[in-house]
Amino acid sequence: MTTSITTGTEDRSSQNLTTTSVLAVPEPAGARRPERAAAQRRLVALDVDGTLLDHDGHMSDAVREAAGATVAAGHHVVIATGRSLHATLPVIARIGLERGYAVCSNGGVTVRIDPDLPEGHEVVERVTFDPAPALNALRAILPNATYALEDDIGRFLSTERFQDASFGVEAEGVDFGRLLDATAVRLVVYSADSTSDDFSAAIERAGLHGVAYSVGWTAWLDIAAQGTTKASALEQVRRRLDVDPSLTMAMGDGRNDIEMLGWAGHGVAMGQAPAEVAAAADAITGSVHEDGAAVALRTLLG
Repeated sequence: MTTSITTGTEDRSSQNLTTTSVLAVPEPAGARRPERAAAQRRLVALDVDGTLLDHDGHMSDAVREAAGATVAAGHHVVIATGRSLHATLPVIARIGLERGYAVCSNGGVTVRIDPDLPEGHEVVERVTFDPAPALNALRAILPNATYALEDDIGRFLSTERFQDASFGVEAEGVDFGRLLDATAVRLVVYSADSTSDDFSAAIERAGLHGVAYSVGWTAWLDIAAQGTTKASALEQVRRRLDVDPSLTMAMGDGRNDIEMLGWAGHGVAMGQAPAEVAAAADAITGSVHEDGAAVALRTLLG
């Protein structure tokens, strides 16, 4: 079983973490300033919700300006999010990213951004899986949960008209059997009747096999193909861009960011991140309400 997180109850008051200041992003040997040679451009992977956007979906001016300046400085800024493509595009536009890549659906979809393309973007990779085994296992444990699925052509299918802003498109209401027959990129499960702890315990009992999954802040589960995470997709982007691993930086706040923070040469956790997320990072910045993303990004702009 491949899991994105180890579930548990977060307790920020007793973390006892040793952290490194985000103001000390390591500079690789031979780096040149103020000109930024192509060989010294960093790949900067940025989570969206809880990092660039607060939990009301708002991006502060400070974060927008810092992200835009990082793009303008020539770094390879890559949005890396659990959101699906059409919910990611407005964020890409907001920071002025006109060319480059984005990782969507927790690594299930990788997109190339280019204004010369007919739609301004194209999907370069879509990782799919058969959702039926996971759906059957989960329904046996969580009979009252609601389910939504992103399929292999970007549609969302859902039970009980399940809708979320992260889908980016209106979900089509279907019966459970239709989900079983679909080919999935992303499967989302939400249980309004469960506490976060009860939900996590139910997921453990379900014994999911052959998929990757991450549990969110509430009774929310995101499932992807086995081995598929933000980190796995970012590694493919890094190779496409031919960026040295030491020149990678990632920033996030959620359990679905743990692999990404470990993958990066320099991983930065947001100040409100759960203990297990903070432990995966090299540094901790301020919270999303303190514009922590802007603070960390400014260290790249000296």
